[in-house]
Amino acid sequence: MMPDPVVLIPGMMCDARVFGPQIDDLSRDHTVVIAPPVVGETVREMAANILDQLPPRFALAGISMGGIVAMEIARSAPERVTRLALISTTPLPDTPAQATWREPQIVRASAGRLDEAMNETLSPDNLAPGDGRDTVVALVRSMAHGLGGEMFVRQSRALQRRPDAQRSLQKLRIPTMVMCGAHDGLTPPKRHEIMAALIPGAELVILPEAGHLPTVEVPQQVNIGLRAWLDLPPELH
Repeated sequence: MMPDPVVLIPGMMCDARVFGPQIDDLSRDHTVVIAPPVVGETVREMAANILDQLPPRFALAGISMGGIVAMEIARSAPERVTRLALISTTPLPDTPAQATWREPQIVRASAGRLDEAMNETLSPDNLAPGDGRDTVVALVRSMAHGLGGEMFVRQSRALQRRPDAQRSLQKLRIPTMVMCGAHDGLTPPKRHEIMAALIPGAELVILPEAGHLPTVEVPQQVNIGLRAWLDLPPELH
């Protein structure tokens, strides 16, 4: 029997390259679909647009904003999602302070100063220290420029208005993995511990040598984690 397709949702201002090593690894024996949240004004609209294009049933993984959209897909179409992986993300809505924090970034991106806006949104300090950090920063910058300032504004606005997903997580009855990097200050490990505790039977993975983008910081470890997640029995006991 063919395994379910694996749908990967990139984060804010990211394209398929944020999952590049996972695509290379998983596509040997899975159909891999990349579904960026680029159409729609709200998280719900983005999720609905992605759902329209997906196969009837699929395994779903999202990183950062992609995880937020993945939670909304699992909430709105639970019969279609066979398993869920949430990486470097949060079920919480923006607080008033966080929504306000985004406003100067939106102004900068609108004024053509996308690098400055990205530096504030994803400070290099939220990636693990070490030799690989500069490479990841360069990748983030390249992906952002490919999407442009208008996309930055639209995704920022969608995040400001996103719903609280905590209650829907408590209703999940599928194999779920929650993964984050120990150096992630944007969505810290403590938040992932709380998120995993909300989800019945969730597996929690904290990667000691990663920050906010473990898929490209420690790709082999993420690949191992995703394969273990895909091998989990389909029914929760």
